[in-house]
Amino acid sequence: MSSVQEVNPTVRGIRAPTSLQSLAARIREEIKQGAQKPFRHVIDVSSGDPHRAGMAPISFVRQVLAVCFYPNLLKDEGLPLDVRQRAQQLLGVCTGGSVGSYSSACCGIPYVLKSVAEFIMRRDGGMSSHPEDIIFSNGSQKGLMMILHLMASGEGETQTGVLIPMPCPHTLPVLLDDNGLTLVPYQLMEDRGWAVDLDELRRALKAARGRCEPRAIYISNPGNPTGHVQDRKTIEEVIRFAATEGLVLLADEMYQDSVHGQEKEFISYNKVLFDMGNEYSEAVELISFHSLSSAMMGECGLRGGYMEVINMDPAVKKHLKSMQCPLSPAVIPQLALEVMVNPPTPGDPSYGTYYQEILHSQTTLSANTQRACEFLNDLPGMNCQPAMGGVFLYPCLHLPPQMIDKAKMLGVEPDVLYCQKLLEEEGVCLGPGCENGQEDPNYHIRLCVLAPPATLEEILARLRSFHLRLLDKFP
Repeated sequence: MSSVQEVNPTVRGIRAPTSLQSLAARIREEIKQGAQKPFRHVIDVSSGDPHRAGMAPISFVRQVLAVCFYPNLLKDEGLPLDVRQRAQQLLGVCTGGSVGSYSSACCGIPYVLKSVAEFIMRRDGGMSSHPEDIIFSNGSQKGLMMILHLMASGEGETQTGVLIPMPCPHTLPVLLDDNGLTLVPYQLMEDRGWAVDLDELRRALKAARGRCEPRAIYISNPGNPTGHVQDRKTIEEVIRFAATEGLVLLADEMYQDSVHGQEKEFISYNKVLFDMGNEYSEAVELISFHSLSSAMMGECGLRGGYMEVINMDPAVKKHLKSMQCPLSPAVIPQLALEVMVNPPTPGDPSYGTYYQEILHSQTTLSANTQRACEFLNDLPGMNCQPAMGGVFLYPCLHLPPQMIDKAKMLGVEPDVLYCQKLLEEEGVCLGPGCENGQEDPNYHIRLCVLAPPATLEEILARLRSFHLRLLDKFP
């Protein structure tokens, strides 16, 4: 990617995980056709998709959506009363009472916009949130793409630059490149649990000026793929930095429901911004993102997300909303978002089941994270920082020099070769760290740990077998 190399030639990245996904698909087809493999099936934990990894969906969400799709179920007394009532309520705000009709408002269903704003106010302890500041999109990445497209301008020294953490979500470098923006990398501090460092932000910004025009900073909290959870002090530092340097603050808070580290809690950028007083709350342009791909919902395939825009120029916000026209947001993701931000409460017929399912996911994630982190740190040639939130672990690989040389001879990144061989020999699909922008010689792998415990154990056993064979082959 030319724009990435322009600012930092050492940043590595590959276009997309298509080669590994294609290989996984080919192996699945070979197994289906009767080919003999040392494993019976492929396990893909390269993405933050808990349903793909085997986690069950939340019953209340699926039940409500099922009734919305097939309203005859409103008469089915086998379904909980609150499920039918919620579905009837949601159908009532759909044009024609049907999920098959276009949304009447180009920016989204007003009732759902109001529900999202109310969720934000509850989450942030009463801080004001307004439906007109909420914009729906087909997933958080689509929302981010809209923002990046809007910000893109200039060429060379005048091209818009965005400060991006390294490592970053694996879809982000391609998204910037596709929209003609320059990626300005700032390194997260691995030895401090992947913390954001203010001096590193200043260094990255100084290095970028004169090569591009930095206009925004992207933050992932909890970190994707690092699992780092920012404390209030760090968030305040980032907000002051953005204010001083005149940067738009892009806060990806998709995994806000999955903080599991001891004495850690999720605090939104929105809440901290308004707690800092008018000097910042009325000046800093903040855009925060959330989506159905959150850890507990895991409804990645529904492609539903929203962004809240704070202190955006009204004319710019109007233009941003007009980018959705003449198409309105898809109806089903909006209804699923309403269920996500407005779940059953104590006393509701579905609350007991909902609470137990959420608790199961949370305890599974917490236990799996600790189990996998300890396991990976026990493997020779590997070390892993503990994750405090999110669904990934991101261990560092200390690869034998012979394997690095072989990878270079084959024209692939060493961590890609590692993942390819693991997939071919053990049927486990992980993400190579180069997708997340990691630099030589810090090779990493990415794995989603929100999976059934038995599946995780199988993944770890296959990984151990492969890794130890590799070290025997390249001592």
